[in-house]
Amino acid sequence: MRRTSALNNGTAGVSEVTPDGDPPTSTAEGVARRSAVAEEQAFLDLATARRDRLADHLQVELSSEALDALERARQRMLRQQYEELRRAREGLVFGRLDGLDGTVRHVGRVGLRNDSEDSEPLLLDWRAPAARPFYTATAVDPQGQARRRHIRTRGSAVVGVDDEPLDGAITAELVGEGALLAALDQRRTGLMSTAISTLQREQDDIIRAEATGPLIVQGGPGTGKTVVALHRVAYLLFAHRQMADQAVLVLGPSPRFLQYIAQVLPALGETGVVSATCDTLLTEIHAGRDESRLLAEIKGRALWQIALENYVTSLLPRPRELKLRWEGEFYVITAATVAHALASAVQGRPYHRARAAFAEQLHHLLAEVVVEQREALMNEMEEGFEDILARVDRGMRHDHHSRRTSTGSDIDGLLSAEEIEHLRNRIAENATIARFIEAWWPTLDAETLLGDLLTDRTLLARFAPQLSPEEITAVSAEPAPWASSDIPLLDAFADLLGEVDAPQPQGEFVADRARRQRGWVYGHVVIDEAQELSEMQWHMVLRRCPSRSITAVGDIDQAEAAHRHTSWAQAVQAAFGDRWTAAELTICYRTPREVMDLTEPVLKKAGSHNTPPRAVRSSGITPWELTITPAELADAAAQAVRQLQQRWHGGTVGVIAPADRIAELLAVLSDVPVLTATQSKGLEWDATLLIDPPGIAAEPRGWNGLYVALTRCTQELGQLILTQQAPHPGTTSPDIGRVLKDVS
Repeated sequence: MRRTSALNNGTAGVSEVTPDGDPPTSTAEGVARRSAVAEEQAFLDLATARRDRLADHLQVELSSEALDALERARQRMLRQQYEELRRAREGLVFGRLDGLDGTVRHVGRVGLRNDSEDSEPLLLDWRAPAARPFYTATAVDPQGQARRRHIRTRGSAVVGVDDEPLDGAITAELVGEGALLAALDQRRTGLMSTAISTLQREQDDIIRAEATGPLIVQGGPGTGKTVVALHRVAYLLFAHRQMADQAVLVLGPSPRFLQYIAQVLPALGETGVVSATCDTLLTEIHAGRDESRLLAEIKGRALWQIALENYVTSLLPRPRELKLRWEGEFYVITAATVAHALASAVQGRPYHRARAAFAEQLHHLLAEVVVEQREALMNEMEEGFEDILARVDRGMRHDHHSRRTSTGSDIDGLLSAEEIEHLRNRIAENATIARFIEAWWPTLDAETLLGDLLTDRTLLARFAPQLSPEEITAVSAEPAPWASSDIPLLDAFADLLGEVDAPQPQGEFVADRARRQRGWVYGHVVIDEAQELSEMQWHMVLRRCPSRSITAVGDIDQAEAAHRHTSWAQAVQAAFGDRWTAAELTICYRTPREVMDLTEPVLKKAGSHNTPPRAVRSSGITPWELTITPAELADAAAQAVRQLQQRWHGGTVGVIAPADRIAELLAVLSDVPVLTATQSKGLEWDATLLIDPPGIAAEPRGWNGLYVALTRCTQELGQLILTQQAPHPGTTSPDIGRVLKDVS
């Protein structure tokens, strides 16, 4: 059992209980432990009872009928509060701060009021400013605190207490080391757990950073990037309530990853969140075709943004004289008038919104021309042109056949303001005029436009002159259906075109409405594995959050995408220029030191200039290797997985292999995930079996992929090294460093 120096009612020590929940029974230290656990159990019981009362009260209020819009809005707020309380059954209380002034504050999943509204809160919400010292106070900077206590619970029982004195001269690398390492030693379940009880200072600084612009967080394997990103969402929604009205978009690298993190934000009480991948942001489009890395790289370049803008601009109608037929007569709108109306209608609007604005102006212009021509005819009539008078009479009878009173033209032949407005409405509703506008300024479709552009080499050369002839040939040769790299291009076209009709989506929660509307503007966007985004995907993100309130986390050294970016500055230049803030996570909490020691030469092979994150824990298990022939792979992998599952019963085991080995392994490994290095990104298991590391290194950007594969385990790493000849009995397998050197 790990011991740390602690303060417990004046007694140093770590308060623990046995695995069954019973505290030790001997020595004075045991008495102190039992006392601390009993003290926190009493508080947990009090907080749980208060949580239950508040939840019951909210449930009663929610059972009443919502009568009006204001009441319905209140009902939504109460329902969110109720769901937050309901989900807070597990880990309701996890921390305590003892102030130098004698105050005691408990920290938990949610905030709980005391029965008296004007008293101190019974339980501080972890996101509240008053709770921040729980994550950031140190012995060097105690922030007014004498002690921090980590409280570990299982269900409704307190099972451990870990105290840290903050008012002495003790310094430490980590905040709450005992609680952190206890959490890291837990078995993996395949789902991401919340980590609010063990967040460290560098993580908390990022979580609570200002949301005034793009924040790009570099973090190597096991530094808690995803945990930081998701807890930042929860914090921002708590600290900036207006974000909840706009929803928060969380972008992940794959559906598997989104499933992995799916329970984290709801567990933190946040329901105003939309999760997606870049491929699923356009809900009506499905990426159904794989394509070469060359094509993916070409289509991901920022040059397409300008190319598509220019292409859509070229499709706008050109000013010319318009001759329109209205009730048997032809009316002319001059080219100069049309040019002015076009310029006014476009003014930065998307194609279809500009079209609608022009159509409205055209209805007014035609009505004005009709009125002017009729007034001119009336003037000529007064000079004695009887044939013109007859024509005017016919027009009058047509316009006023349904009128019962004599106004305007019935009296003097001139249209009144009311009659002119009626004329405009009739023009706007006229099918012939609508058909004329559709023919002159047609409705367009993003998929059709992109298909036309990508299959026409002349158009590509005109609007994307930066492409070489060979690249144009490669792009134009690709057939439908759409590939992943086409999605950002379709999104750009959809944005440039705009909606023909934009109905407001309905839904009880803001996330429901945001999910169904492509043009929704989010309050904040969080991107995980952001190093994989192409320049066009960054533009895709920016369209959904023009305020640039964006948090992107990733490891540029784990990039496996087809683009050629090797630094964050290169990756985000096209979207953000120099207007972004960098942050870094430097401590590896997940991957043991024994494994991280293997990564530095791999990073150098990948062309990185970064230092691997510093591992803070040791599993005590040296990574092992077994050299086999390809013919032995299936049996050896099955046996190795069985042994790992036995050693890590209750946890998880994952297998990572080169892409060309996956099918063979899936045939014999049905009860564990078998993934490529790319597919394993962002995941973690207790033990990893790595198949053919040199084969992974030989894949495109394979050294980056091998860096990913090596760092997925929290406890044990095993490797099967393939050789064409069976090893001689009694020989030892070469170490990974030499194997990789041989591959190079």
